[in-house]
Amino acid sequence: MLTDPQVVTIDGVANSMPRISTGNLASKYSTSDGATSLRVSHTVNDRERSLVRLDLSKVGVDPLIANVSKTYTAAVYLVIDRPLNGAGFTDTEVQKAAAGFLAYCAVSGFVTKVLGLES
Repeated sequence: MLTDPQVVTIDGVANSMPRISTGNLASKYSTSDGATSLRVSHTVNDRERSLVRLDLSKVGVDPLIANVSKTYTAAVYLVIDRPLNGAGFTDTEVQKAAAGFLAYCAVSGFVTKVLGLES
């Protein structure tokens, strides 16, 4: 089980998220205001899939209706998909691939280009 709370730093602000629910191979963590949450879950069928998902929400002005606010949401997530029991891949191999992928995504300007719909 992961430590409690989980902390994700966004733009220099540490978001401490205590565990708010635990289920079968899944846990959810959330800030006290619910604006930031983290879900970690696993499914095991013909393959092992692990999901780490960060959800964000905020209230903002509705651009179509004057003087009306609405809740907006965004999410960032990573899925690791591999054969059952790591067959063909060791945990170390998958961990190194994940670290390389995350480093690639962290390169300055990469996410900005993806958000600009470059492919």
